[in-house]
Amino acid sequence: MINNVLRVACSGTGYFSQFHYEAWNRLDNVRLVGVCNRDIEKAKSFSETYQIEHYYQNLEVMLLELKPDFLDIITPPVTHLNAVTIAAKLGIDVCCQKPFGENVEQAQQMVAIAREAGIKLVIHENFRFMPWIRKAKEVIDSGILGQILNVQFNLRPGDGQGKDAYLARQAYFQDMPKFLIHETGIHIVDVFRYFFGEPNSVYAQLRRCNPVIKGEDAGIVIFQFSGNLQAILDGNRLLDHNSTNLRRTMGECQIAGTQGTLNIDGEGRIWFRKINEQISNEIHYEWQDENFGGDCVYQTIKHIVDHYLRGNPLENQGVEYLHNILVEQAIYQSHEQRSCIDLYLHPSIKITS
Repeated sequence: MINNVLRVACSGTGYFSQFHYEAWNRLDNVRLVGVCNRDIEKAKSFSETYQIEHYYQNLEVMLLELKPDFLDIITPPVTHLNAVTIAAKLGIDVCCQKPFGENVEQAQQMVAIAREAGIKLVIHENFRFMPWIRKAKEVIDSGILGQILNVQFNLRPGDGQGKDAYLARQAYFQDMPKFLIHETGIHIVDVFRYFFGEPNSVYAQLRRCNPVIKGEDAGIVIFQFSGNLQAILDGNRLLDHNSTNLRRTMGECQIAGTQGTLNIDGEGRIWFRKINEQISNEIHYEWQDENFGGDCVYQTIKHIVDHYLRGNPLENQGVEYLHNILVEQAIYQSHEQRSCIDLYLHPSIKITS
């Protein structure tokens, strides 16, 4: 960094990238120096919209010429390995969008490349930075729920019906051979791990409800954690939930313990009911209902910047995020085999770092 300013270059100009560029621009001590896209006109358009001086069609050329401190990769999984390889060769730290690569082998390869090059590799996993998730973590850690025994997240974004499902925002969703878990459910895997640590086992049944897409768009996954805790991801992208913005929380969550139950609703409100009582009381907290998911992209990027400027610990580095990818692999394996997968005894599920 020069004069305590983090110089950032971005690759990608798809639908979701708008939230990244906006977030970087809102932060002090950050300067967006370049944008890259294989469609040079899109790169030019983004450079004008977000006041970025340089735009490129070739990633390696951009990095060689600008020598940024940090690269934000905001492109589909098929591009990740090449982009990380180029950045690593030039010694540039990276943030990579999820899904992280196309499969667990690519994810492990990218972690190894980053480690050998001595660069930081961070995954842009933003659900854990949603304000209601951060607040729920505080409540869990406070102990007022008692021993937590049952958790359920009902994923209900309601955007998956009909032949035009996903086309308006992210059309490539229709062609993903693995969809619900690989693209969306991975967020909840990370949230569950953020809340409760590593799961001991998973059992999954997945299905496709909309025939126009290639991958699964619904399913149930049961996670077993230490302390007799069971968590369920019940996902269906065709169905909705009670919310004025279905993409705010993407669903509803209940966390039940021996001393009380916590509920997160579709408005981002958090409710606590003590055991044996009928009335739920709202837990008030401050958050911004803007952009995507309670401004979670900004909070994720701010977390990264705080690491560089203030030395704060960095969450979701690549080697840590491998745990999510391996849990994802086990979920698909469970579905295929119609069996429960033990995450630490099964021979094909290994953590390498």
